Amino acid sequence: MIKSFEHVGMVTGDMDRSLAFYRGLLGLRLHLRKTMANGTEVAFLDSGNGMLEIFAPPGGAGPASDLPAATSGVLHITFLVDNVDESFAKLEAAGVAIKERPRPAVNSEVLDRVAFLRDPDGIIVELAERRDERKLA
Repeated sequence: MIKSFEHVGMVTGDMDRSLAFYRGLLGLRLHLRKTMANGTEVAFLDSGNGMLEIFAPPGGAGPASDLPAATSGVLHITFLVDNVDESFAKLEAAGVAIKERPRPAVNSEVLDRVAFLRDPDGIIVELAERRDERKLA
């Protein structure tokens, strides 16, 4: 039934600031950017295995808040990188807000190392590294 993962949607208070983060720092490729009839900006950024859809309402948006414990919702978005430590160092040097420094992954059956940062709106972004290209069941 499902062919693949397509995209996840999020809201930002400032499209240019978000594009500077996701394109400029993380390296996602801009697929589409346009303004809809109601004034909301939308952008699709390609990560190679799925897309990130970003909405920027014309009136702006407040910062994200972390999901409280035992509450359903999305905790973070994760990007696979070649080297968590190198990617983290680049983002830290650029002044990106840090949530959790690089460490071994708790779910070592799937991932090797992880680190957590915040995008300009406070959304948690995980950097993940696999020891090998193991297939997931």
